[in-house]
Amino acid sequence: MTLLELCDPEPAAVRLEASVADAIGMMLNRHVGAVGVIDLDGRVAGIFTERDVLMKMSLSGRDPAHTPVRELMTTPVVLATLSTRPGEAMATMVERHYRHLPVADDNGKLLGILSIRNLLEWRIDDLSQELDSLEQYVANDGPGG
Repeated sequence: MTLLELCDPEPAAVRLEASVADAIGMMLNRHVGAVGVIDLDGRVAGIFTERDVLMKMSLSGRDPAHTPVRELMTTPVVLATLSTRPGEAMATMVERHYRHLPVADDNGKLLGILSIRNLLEWRIDDLSQELDSLEQYVANDGPGG
């Protein structure tokens, strides 16, 4: 399975020119915890997450409708690519305490946003299938091995 198959079908993203209110609105409408922030060519310029809302916006006194997302987004961004394996992505996310990891092509164009939830669901399914196979193997093993 590729990382892109684990992502939502269409990545949640806003342009660099968007406001924080636009980014929060996108997260609420799409039921996601992060949006990619992209330039005019669709390349990843940053990521704006629930943590950014909480840590950078909530007590700042700034008006989300008049605050550019580019001022509060997280940058630089660690990106996964199409060649990144799910296990590698999970290791990066766990090690760096990320809940979201943008997936981009070789030119930095946003293709998807991977969430730790997507990875955990994939891993649970993988382990469940492995357990089912082992149970089947043991159940089919006759007397004497």
